[in-house]
Amino acid sequence: MSIPVTLADLPDALGGFPWGYLVTVSDDLRAHSLAVPTDWRAGALHMQAGRGTRANATVRPQVTLVFPSPEPGAFSLIVDGTATVHDDGVTVSPSSAVLHRPAIPIDGG
Repeated sequence: MSIPVTLADLPDALGGFPWGYLVTVSDDLRAHSLAVPTDWRAGALHMQAGRGTRANATVRPQVTLVFPSPEPGAFSLIVDGTATVHDDGVTVSPSSAVLHRPAIPIDGG
């Protein structure tokens, strides 16, 4: 089950997710995930990122951020967007977001 999150509601939705995975695509077309704390400023997500992640985002700026649920069985937040690379980080301008529940119930055990 998925619940769309409007871009206007995204800052509030992010309140329960202090960190997430930035997913980029490498030159060999494999997914590259980096766990990062994010900061919402001026309508975009800002984060520090290493050289490999920045290189991936430069060539393929369409990225995804996955914020795992804070509790077993709770919704995760998935944000798609366009990355802009800076000296030591990445800024992601979101294009869509969704709260996504696990397909299989998780009992925490």
